[in-house]
Amino acid sequence: MMVKILLVDDNQDFLDILKQGLSKHEVFLSVNGLEGLETYKKVLPDVVVMDIKMPVMDGIKATKEILKFNPNAVIIGGTAYAELQKDMFDAGAKFVLIKPFSIESIEQIIEKYILKKRPKTGYYK
Repeated sequence: MMVKILLVDDNQDFLDILKQGLSKHEVFLSVNGLEGLETYKKVLPDVVVMDIKMPVMDGIKATKEILKFNPNAVIIGGTAYAELQKDMFDAGAKFVLIKPFSIESIEQIIEKYILKKRPKTGYYK
């Protein structure tokens, strides 16, 4: 089943690799937290994979802003800085993955926390 995923990271190569690996889903890309917030409001993705250290607006601020807009948003933080994990959880992220992380780790979260919550039949928006 296809899921809408918003990937927010200032590393374009990393975004391209993730998008390719998650190609069975509908994937949207943003290169900073502010753009990610704007894209979130437009496309209402099922899950957001958010880098923490980015220009313009960092992932912690963007996570807080997205959760103000939608308190039920599922946000996965991603960082190469283990010491930032707690800050991302405190901002409201449901999960924080330490880079480099695998496509499979994102797929497992989608399977367990997104797809299992969807009704088996009927309309899902």
